[in-house]
Amino acid sequence: MQLRMMALALSAMAGILGAAQASAAETATGFACTFRTGTTLSYTNAKYRRTVAKPLAFDIAAIDLDGQKAELVTAKGRGTLRVVRAINANHYLEVVAEGFLNITTVYDLDPKAKAHPAVHSRHFGLFGEPVVAQYHGFCSAL
Repeated sequence: MQLRMMALALSAMAGILGAAQASAAETATGFACTFRTGTTLSYTNAKYRRTVAKPLAFDIAAIDLDGQKAELVTAKGRGTLRVVRAINANHYLEVVAEGFLNITTVYDLDPKAKAHPAVHSRHFGLFGEPVVAQYHGFCSAL
């Protein structure tokens, strides 16, 4: 009897998790993302220096969640993104030519905002010094 109850509970939990995964996956094949606020930290002379980041906008296109790939579309051109699926969000990873990493996380739709809350992080360096940036904004389905 206990074993049967445990099996039923596990089955119910799997159904809940499956529904959450489907919710995060969405059916959108692309997003227009705008980040109006952000902060950049640059590391020089053994100290981090904080500055306000300029607004940023780009599209995530050709999303293929099963194939775990998408395209980044900017005013300067296109790039390849890898997709990592999560519960209530999807992460889009870009490895730039120099090996630095950019990550955009798009969360499930916020019905009040009628958009998807999103965070974009950049991890790179200039002239051998670490530079990191994090932006906060929204993405809308294309």
